[in-house]
Amino acid sequence: MLPVGAELLVGDGHTVLIERGAGEGSGFDDGQYTAAGAEIVEAADELFARSDLIVKVKEPQPPEIAAFRRDQLVFTFFHFAASRELTEATLSSGIVAVAYETLEDTHGSLPLLRPMSEVAGKVGVQEGARFLERTTGGAGVLLGGVTGVAPGEVLVIGGGAAGVCAACVAAGLGANVVVMDIDLDRLRHLHETTPDNVIAVYSDPHAIRRYAASADLIIGAVLVAGKRAPKLLTRDDLKNLKEGAVLVDIAIDQGGCFETSRPTTHHDPTYVVDGVVHYCVTNMPAAVPRTSTIALCNATLPYARGLGRMGIDGFAAIDAGHAAAVNLRDGKLTHPGVIEAFP
Repeated sequence: MLPVGAELLVGDGHTVLIERGAGEGSGFDDGQYTAAGAEIVEAADELFARSDLIVKVKEPQPPEIAAFRRDQLVFTFFHFAASRELTEATLSSGIVAVAYETLEDTHGSLPLLRPMSEVAGKVGVQEGARFLERTTGGAGVLLGGVTGVAPGEVLVIGGGAAGVCAACVAAGLGANVVVMDIDLDRLRHLHETTPDNVIAVYSDPHAIRRYAASADLIIGAVLVAGKRAPKLLTRDDLKNLKEGAVLVDIAIDQGGCFETSRPTTHHDPTYVVDGVVHYCVTNMPAAVPRTSTIALCNATLPYARGLGRMGIDGFAAIDAGHAAAVNLRDGKLTHPGVIEAFP
């Protein structure tokens, strides 16, 4: 939440509580929030106890879930399909879970997931390039190459917001890029709009294995809204990859799209399986918190104001896209993708 967001919510007639120091990592100090009319609260427990609507970013952690109240509105990323433990604990809390990642606009796109997907796509290539360096465990490949030396090979699986941003950044570094998708219209658009060193290819298991075998960096950027990510590379496939190749799994928040993926952190971001470096950091945008805070608040603030003004019933009644944001209510799963993950 930017200070301007606090100011607008106060102007709407609400009391806005900000946990002390919440904005410091993004470059916003407490004084900016109090100047905007917000009240600084010393601890999250107090904030949760007093709030009707909680707005945050990361999916709820166990101490936060323990502090929730029944029928409280929580507006954040949840990624339920990736975690039975999180889903069961949040169900037991009795909150109304309004998920950024499943809210749809009138075009059927995901306006609150998109800015973080864009950030993750760009960060994913930056981090992938770093971990291709020999000093960080990679093959020692410079993605852009140099005079007389061929550039690196990058495979991007998924042509959505994250995949397009990843492909364009990798192309900008000078790599040879293949971006894959199963939507032919999307592939035509990518063919027409991406740089000349990006090739758009239809995604199927044979094509994935073929291009993965020659790739130095593989970016997994597939998304099925609300559902677990499909597994596109198996453990057996790793034996055909280059020694020191890097896998970046942007889909890790939804369970990961590589069989060997498991969540990692910014403090311990990588591990190696069969000679292949895996970067599977959840919440990749936290690496660039100022950019991410501004981008996410720009997208979420109108919806937060709507929730404050209309409550959950009015909000969900606007259209099917708003209703799709409600993942849990009255102790029950309500989103089809989450229900499919946990039948």
